[in-house]
Amino acid sequence: MNTRARAREGREDFLDGEWHRLHPATPFLRGGVALIAIFAFVIANLREQLFESIIPGIVGAPGRGNDDPIGFVVERGYLVFALLGVAALLLVLIGAFYLSWRMHSFRITDEVVEVRSGVIFRTNRKGRLDRIQGINITRPVIARLFGAAKLEVNVAGQDANVQLHYLGSATADALRAEILRLASGVRGVAIDGVAPAAPAGPETGDANASLLDRRLAEFTAPELDPELAAPESIVAMPIGRVIGSSALSGGLVLLILIAILAGVGAVLGILLGGDVGLLPALAPVLLGFIPGLIAVGSYSISRLVKSLRFTVASTPDGVRIGYGLLSTTNETLPPGRIHSISISQPLLWRPFDWWEVKVNRAGTSSAQGAGGRQNTTILPVGPRADAFRVLELVLPSLAAPEVAARVSAGLDRGTPDDGYTASPRRAAVLRWFSWRRNGFALLPDAVLVRRGAVWRELVIVPAARMQSVAVTQGPLARRLRLAVVHPHTVAGPISARLGALDADDAARFFRDAAALGVAAADHDRSHHWRADRNGA
Repeated sequence: MNTRARAREGREDFLDGEWHRLHPATPFLRGGVALIAIFAFVIANLREQLFESIIPGIVGAPGRGNDDPIGFVVERGYLVFALLGVAALLLVLIGAFYLSWRMHSFRITDEVVEVRSGVIFRTNRKGRLDRIQGINITRPVIARLFGAAKLEVNVAGQDANVQLHYLGSATADALRAEILRLASGVRGVAIDGVAPAAPAGPETGDANASLLDRRLAEFTAPELDPELAAPESIVAMPIGRVIGSSALSGGLVLLILIAILAGVGAVLGILLGGDVGLLPALAPVLLGFIPGLIAVGSYSISRLVKSLRFTVASTPDGVRIGYGLLSTTNETLPPGRIHSISISQPLLWRPFDWWEVKVNRAGTSSAQGAGGRQNTTILPVGPRADAFRVLELVLPSLAAPEVAARVSAGLDRGTPDDGYTASPRRAAVLRWFSWRRNGFALLPDAVLVRRGAVWRELVIVPAARMQSVAVTQGPLARRLRLAVVHPHTVAGPISARLGALDADDAARFFRDAAALGVAAADHDRSHHWRADRNGA
């Protein structure tokens, strides 16, 4: 069952500006699971008393329960009162969850997504549509059993996201499409010849399909609707590559090297020092190595599970990133919301030409990204061809051959005629290994910053997203006639700072990059991507 088919399963107009409630299973999904865990704990501790009441003498001699509270309550005859107390507590908690659900509502207008919640202390959160940075839909495995999903609207600003936990799965898909339609600059007009449809409401479902059939169809449906993206635009990540990149990660390799060196040291100590046995000598090594191995193994397994069915694809409303097997997550990044891009490569990935792609945005999601990494990582690991395909999805202007050649040169070792302005030879005092790669290039609508020799990195800053440009020069750099340039973007894991440049080159970068940013901002229309397409 694809997204459009699910969106036709019963409709309710959520775009009428009125207040609406979340999925009816929300109280259970947000707190009921904990109640079940408590109930299971009580039953587990009562099992001996239950068996004893059914078959006297099966558990053991009387007085066995004196050391635990359950046994004390049973022996003193307080069991009925205890069960009544537990039942009363459950009723109070259920009532509190229900009241919380009744007081939790949301509405969507032409300008904002607004959520209000709270029983005693009321909160009201608004997310402006023109500041939306992405929409994330998460379907935890328990929520999928109820046909529910989390929808999170990422808004520019610190802790500014608007979360709807939980909605019907079809409702979440349809609401995402409608919110992106409004954010794109379209107001009540047809998109690509199709009039905007009301989002799906509660999933009443097809009369001919049972509830079990619908849940099964949702579990087996592909994470990305084939109707939303052309097959050639989809970038996938094989499991073997995830396993290989994890095995070659710096943490695991460092842990193994430390263990080898410590083991060799222990053996040499025995050979040179005497009577200490091998096992006592290796005990400190094992005590430190085993917990580290467990931690690295847990991270690797978590990364593998979260990277299953990983895809990056182009959709009419931006780049769609999806991953997960039992619990699934997909996020749509609308055009014009990417402030900088980083393509990096650790040393051990170089023989395979693997790269990692990250982005800076003005907002962040609370959901953890693919591979257990930050949600700023849009390609955890991939060959150069996949990295370029992702770049073209994020910034279509990079698809031009001359531009792609310049970007590709930014990933290589660096040569005098590759189109980059590199650091002078005297910069080797500050950049021992990387002064040949350390440099920049200006494209018609982007700034390229290349750096690093052991850990290679290329940072791409769209000119329209630059907020300012700075040039700084410390005492040592001043004597060497060097300077630092820094195109400023929103805060995030990526920094476009580039040091050890010739002072004259830095001054030229400051002048040209500033002019490039002003011109690009004047002509940028990426925030209203559908409005231009439909003439609105």
